Amino acid sequence: MGTRPSRLAQAAIADDIGLLLAKLHAAGSVLNNRALAAVDLRERSYSVLRLACSGLEPTQRELAEFLSLDPSQIVALVDGLEQRGLVVREQGRTDRRQKIVLATPAGERIHAQAAAAVRACEREQLAGLDDDDAATLRALLRRALWG
Repeated sequence: MGTRPSRLAQAAIADDIGLLLAKLHAAGSVLNNRALAAVDLRERSYSVLRLACSGLEPTQRELAEFLSLDPSQIVALVDGLEQRGLVVREQGRTDRRQKIVLATPAGERIHAQAAAAVRACEREQLAGLDDDDAATLRALLRRALWG
C-alpha cells in the first residue's frame, strides 16, 4: 500500500489476523470507493452488480448470505441498482417464489468499467507483494473462508 509502518506495528496486536484483515479491508475500501465513484457505485453496490453479472443467477437470499449482509440491505442495494437500470429481478428458475438478480446490458457495461477500476485498486493496495505472493494471499483467504 506504499505506507510506512507505524511504530505501533511492533506491538503484539500487529500479529492478530483479525486486525490485519480489518486494516487491509479498510484501506482497500477507501481506494475502491474512491475509484467506484466515477461510475456512481460503492463497494457494496459493486459487489451486488458483480454477482449479478456472474451468470450464476443469484437470489437475493444468496446475495445476503454471500456478502454477509442483512436481507434488507440487499433489497436496498438491488433497488438502487434497479432504479438505475443496471439490474432486474426475475422469478427464480427452480423456485418461482425467489427473485434472482440479473444484470442488464447497461449493468454489464458499468460492471466492466468498475471491475477494471477495482483491479487497479487491488494492484495498488498489494503493490508490496509480487504476483505469486498476491496469488498465494488470495488462495489462502479463499481456503480460510470456504475450505
